[in-house]
Amino acid sequence: MNNKIFRFGPLALTTTMTTNLLNPPTATGGTNGGTSPQQIVLRHVRVLNKTASAATFSLWLGATGSNSAGTEFIGTALSVAANSAYDWYGSVVINSADFLVGGSGTSTALTIQGEGEIGVA
Repeated sequence: MNNKIFRFGPLALTTTMTTNLLNPPTATGGTNGGTSPQQIVLRHVRVLNKTASAATFSLWLGATGSNSAGTEFIGTALSVAANSAYDWYGSVVINSADFLVGGSGTSTALTIQGEGEIGVA
């Protein structure tokens, strides 16, 4: 099977730094089909600041609702200039047990969105 292009967001970031932002689904059902976990290949993340003041964000990649030390992904209080955006490009596999979590230092000042591919692991 081929991966499908997908996007997530745009989502407003809040000051809750453990907000689940992205997690692949698991596919179940059918008859004797078993469970097929999905995976995401994340290619791009954009964090947009819609305000006239700089704002910060932090993102982690790990367990649901967790921002444990050592799981930092993009930024720890990374500043986005007023009326500007921060773009990340790469190729990171996110499995069904992985969660992209994070938030902003200023509630709803920043919006996150991203693109990648999704398919069966």
